[in-house]
Amino acid sequence: MKTSAFKIATAAGVALLFALPLLPVPEFWITQLDYIGLYATVVLGLVLLTGVAGLTSFGQAAFVGLGAYASAYVTTALGWSPWIGLACGIALTLVVALVVAGVTLRMSGHYLPLATIAWGLAMFFLVGNLDFLGKFDGLQGIPPVAIGSLELRTGRASYFLIWIVALLGAVALRHLLDSRPGRAIRALKGGTLMAEAMGIATLRYKVLAFVIAAIYASLSGWLFAHYQRSVNPSPFGLQMGIEYLFMAVLGGVGLVGGAFVGAAAVKVAEDQLQNWLPALLNTSGPVELVVFGMVLILVLQVTPQGLWSLATRRLPQRRQDPSTWADAAPLPKATPPARGETVLSVAKARKQFGGLVAVNDVGFDVRAGEIVGLIGPNGAGKSTMFNLITGVLPLTSGQVDFRGARVSGLTSRAIARRGMSRTFQHVRMIADMSVLENVALGAHRRVGAGVLRAMLRLDRRDERRLLAEAWRQLDRIGMSALANEPAGNLALGQQRLMEIARALCTDPALLLLDEPAAGLRLKEKQALAEVLSQLRAEGMSLLLVEHDMDFVMTLTDRIVVVEFGTKLTEGTPDAVREDPAVRAAYLGVEH
Repeated sequence: MKTSAFKIATAAGVALLFALPLLPVPEFWITQLDYIGLYATVVLGLVLLTGVAGLTSFGQAAFVGLGAYASAYVTTALGWSPWIGLACGIALTLVVALVVAGVTLRMSGHYLPLATIAWGLAMFFLVGNLDFLGKFDGLQGIPPVAIGSLELRTGRASYFLIWIVALLGAVALRHLLDSRPGRAIRALKGGTLMAEAMGIATLRYKVLAFVIAAIYASLSGWLFAHYQRSVNPSPFGLQMGIEYLFMAVLGGVGLVGGAFVGAAAVKVAEDQLQNWLPALLNTSGPVELVVFGMVLILVLQVTPQGLWSLATRRLPQRRQDPSTWADAAPLPKATPPARGETVLSVAKARKQFGGLVAVNDVGFDVRAGEIVGLIGPNGAGKSTMFNLITGVLPLTSGQVDFRGARVSGLTSRAIARRGMSRTFQHVRMIADMSVLENVALGAHRRVGAGVLRAMLRLDRRDERRLLAEAWRQLDRIGMSALANEPAGNLALGQQRLMEIARALCTDPALLLLDEPAAGLRLKEKQALAEVLSQLRAEGMSLLLVEHDMDFVMTLTDRIVVVEFGTKLTEGTPDAVREDPAVRAAYLGVEH
């Protein structure tokens, strides 16, 4: 009921928005709404880039200027149509965004925001010193946008185009976030390790998010240039870049609706503060920025998720209905290895961190259809060995072969795409995504739907197939009842099971499980053991690290024991249990 009421209220709000210019409302209202629509279009890009992907940018105003100046120049100097100016602006923005992204997105921490500040300043001073762009005076006499014989010369006439672009941009962004590439972009915020292990090209999706945000800004710049009929560098400086980021944070940095709420709040507040603060404080300086910053801090203390979250936090979570993909075709599966085939071969694997030898010339094999345990005391090098096998860490020396081909030296993404999947010692997930969406990340490489198809909602067939696979894997481990639950709400044991379901979604030939039974109750361990035994019966190979010796001894076919990074012994569970060296390693007795 709440969801229906919210949708009705949203539809009524949109209807009123488009009815306003047809009513005898003050021109000031229309002008304010025009600017809110222009600002919101830019902020939508920041919702994706900063709120969803976790990449902070202060340079969006520079991309607004790029779109504005490109169209202004070709329409004034060359006499071309504003629509050709739009195409030129987007093309130029695409090229520049790819170059800037290639330079900046390999940086991390505070370097990325600093790099976008530098880009914004460079753009501001560049256009302010070019003669053909009018230097700091800018370009005048920009023609209005024309639709057929109708020229959009007034604020009321431009209003509809501005808001159609803004709302279509919001719809396209909502579609993107509810899709395969959208989930990949959302996975970036939690770091790249898990995403890369699922076969997701994280740098590619960072660049995509950056480019999409830049194109949103360029669209706003095009509208701005032909709305104002003139451009100069002032609206595209660093201060405006900071304001766009304020709008995104104030409205709700990861929420599509927050772009509009934040843009409206900042625009209205700034105008009001500019009117009465100078008179109140008897000053002509830009004190409204100081006051606005203080207000922003206070608001975020009350609602850290932004103003839009106040309207959405009480709404029920969206629930996926499995009946919607009942007829979905299964995802393609790789040819499994023949039973008994050597799937993984580790030969003299060595890893040194300076003078510390974490893994010392360890070697073992894993064959198709068997479960191999890798055990040892704390600090024995088990997790390091997992990271060497999966490409998270490079080998100092030695070799790792997977299905007869050398994989040592490849990235974890490349290894994952060959059919090796893993879980993590410390659970890695996207807490605010549903369990089903987290698991669906595992099937990312098995479907090819891209960003443009997702934004245009042309990916629904592939999306149904992908979600059906995620649901099937959850059902396989007995967690389908929790599919719509936010992953952050799960207990630790359930999160570990979810990770296994996600790994199974990759269609692996080899599954590496890092302490899968940690945090599970007895019955959950028994259920997990049944699932792993079934996978073995289907011909899948498993390599697991586990501290629960009862779990390991009853489940595995062979066990490899390591101590201080060195292989101690290898054999069947019974042989390892009776080995004096193993007893010494675990119990500290002489052997």
